[in-house]
Amino acid sequence: MLFRSNVLKEILALLVNQQASLWYAAQAVALLIPFVLVFALPMGMLTANLLVFGRFSADQELTAVRAGGISLLALVTPILLFSVGLSCVSAAINLYVAPQCRVAYKRLLSSVGMDRVMMALPEKTFIKDFSGYIVYLGKVRGPELQDILIYKLDKQSKVDSYIRASEGRIRIEGPVIHVQLMDAWRVALVDGKQAPFYSGEASFPFTNEVRATKSDRVQITDMTFFELRDQLMEIERQLGGAVPLAQLPTGQKRVRADELTLPIKVQMHRQVAFSFAAIGFTLVGIPLGIRAHRRETTFGIAIALLLVAAYYSFFILGESLDARPECVPHLILWAPNFLFQAIGMVLLWRANKGI
Repeated sequence: MLFRSNVLKEILALLVNQQASLWYAAQAVALLIPFVLVFALPMGMLTANLLVFGRFSADQELTAVRAGGISLLALVTPILLFSVGLSCVSAAINLYVAPQCRVAYKRLLSSVGMDRVMMALPEKTFIKDFSGYIVYLGKVRGPELQDILIYKLDKQSKVDSYIRASEGRIRIEGPVIHVQLMDAWRVALVDGKQAPFYSGEASFPFTNEVRATKSDRVQITDMTFFELRDQLMEIERQLGGAVPLAQLPTGQKRVRADELTLPIKVQMHRQVAFSFAAIGFTLVGIPLGIRAHRRETTFGIAIALLLVAAYYSFFILGESLDARPECVPHLILWAPNFLFQAIGMVLLWRANKGI
């Protein structure tokens, strides 16, 4: 459930098109597990607290514990300490492990010929991504192609000629895709009439600007905390010299600096703020489970989903404003932590007092 749909679509498409073996697909999924754990650990902690303490309260176990002279705070202290440890684990994963695994995942796809170029070549589909051409491929088996049809378009986007070949092969050199055709026939359209002739072999270079500009460069969303920090320091050095950006006197220069550094700051604060989710969910989950006083599993899961949606909506909002310095989006990312922890401590204090 936690795997993003587009990632699953990538892996499944590679398996269906036989562009990857089960071993490579298993490696790709394994590399994405740390990326998912950052979300799964806090959600699991919240759900567990709601279910356990909901049942604990419904079975009157809390009353029995209090009758034995044990306060609620003493009872939940080990759980709170465990949530702190879980936050430390989340921090290690979020700040370093998950970004590294995400980069390794993308490089794995590229190393076995499964990058965006190959993903843009589905079978039995008219591909219009190449300027001036329409390409149809009957079968794609890695770099090997079968039943190839390439239409060449004129300036009015009309078919000028087309080439048909039984077999072909793809070779990638930097930003250029070379398509080598075997047993190829070229058909020119002259005054509405076809003029075919046998060309034997033919080679077509296609410029792949998407791969050249994006795939070979690590995006800030895939950088570790330390890489982001170095990137931020480098930009500050270039813009402000030896003077920190906060001390720059020129208002216009300050605005420009914020525009350049804000996306990096948002990613850094997001990684750190995510790490405290387990503490906030624990503080809220324990008293809510006690107040719910329900044994049903479905009720606890429903409450957990609502709280998770409310928590992560702040992160979605903050990341969507990473180009608006006046909205201080990097501080918005901390709002759910402060909110959940404050509400949780109040509710836990009231539950301990029996209010």
